[in-house]
Amino acid sequence: MQVADSLKNIKPYLFATIDKKRDALRAQGVDVISLGIGDPDQPTPAHIVDAMAEAIKNPAFHQYPDYAGSIEYRTACAQYMDRRFGVDVDPDTEVLALIGSKEGIAHLHTAFVNPGDYVLAPSIGYPVYSIGATLMHANTYFMPMTADNGFLADFDHIPADVLAKAKIMFLGYPNNPTGAIAPVEYFDKAIAFCREHGILLAHDNAYADLSYDGYVAPSILERPGAKEVCIEFFSLSKPYNMTGWRIGFAVGNEEAVQALGVVKNNLDSGQFTAIQAAGIEALTGTQDNVAEMCEFYARRRDLVVDALHAIGVECESPKATIYVWAKVPHGYTSESFAEALLEKAHVIVTPGSGYGPDGEGYIRISLTTPDDRLLEAVERMRTAMAETEGFEPSNHR
Repeated sequence: MQVADSLKNIKPYLFATIDKKRDALRAQGVDVISLGIGDPDQPTPAHIVDAMAEAIKNPAFHQYPDYAGSIEYRTACAQYMDRRFGVDVDPDTEVLALIGSKEGIAHLHTAFVNPGDYVLAPSIGYPVYSIGATLMHANTYFMPMTADNGFLADFDHIPADVLAKAKIMFLGYPNNPTGAIAPVEYFDKAIAFCREHGILLAHDNAYADLSYDGYVAPSILERPGAKEVCIEFFSLSKPYNMTGWRIGFAVGNEEAVQALGVVKNNLDSGQFTAIQAAGIEALTGTQDNVAEMCEFYARRRDLVVDALHAIGVECESPKATIYVWAKVPHGYTSESFAEALLEKAHVIVTPGSGYGPDGEGYIRISLTTPDDRLLEAVERMRTAMAETEGFEPSNHR
């Protein structure tokens, strides 16, 4: 038996590897604190669960769902876009239900990328942007992004031969994993660039509703001309604590949305309609729980940032997302520091190198762990680092 060549070029999925290490230690009776995966520890709000409980009793929902999503769900998505961003999208042609935004992002490659083409991806970003290209026997050009440029992917210096074969540019702000945010002028520049070069601009906006300190994240579709070249991905996972429900949606350019729909029509049968009913309640019901989650994560962010600074780990305080992006101490790589913390402190963090070439030198810490465990994890890190000969804090030069 021989697997496809494309699979041979893919490393084990980052978060699956983290899960395996965690489970192996826990099987040995080790108390492991995982700060690795952005999976909310709070339950889905009760009004959403109640909507699902009622919907699941409806025999009509026990049959195959509409491939594109129920018109009721797509209408709710359109209403969300109007209420939240002032963006008008047609639920019939410019909205597509997804089984979580991850599958939509992955399937977008199938709709637009041929073998040998290029995908433009941030050099620090969600791994699926490049994995999807690999599965299509295509190439990824990583657009540089560093702290010096505010972690904004630089598309000003893409080689001409790459640009000639580029089909999709992926961006995601607020950014996972760095927590960086993008000014609207940056979006305008990206839109103009993709219009000039005939590239589809795919914006991953999974963290649009989790922002702090007065910052409100925009939709790229708010910007002039965006709908000519942009498709935008949204997820209900993080703002509504619905990661396990697998529900999201794509909106934007009609041609792009419909092309993605053709792929999905042939590869899946849509999301269970009862889950879509829960999604409708999430999007159109009270949003008080979203505001509460923002306050909740802002408090945890402050707790973690202050604790990291106290032990000599350099990091910024993000205005959005549920992550803290921290520099590793001098003398370590991202992976070696993550390994050291796992072995010596029994704390799991995600090595920044897993998010792309410019992620080296950082770790990502998820805020989806109870406060006391977050503090305990940082204290374990402090102890482990204090016991390590030659340790030099990242914020001491």
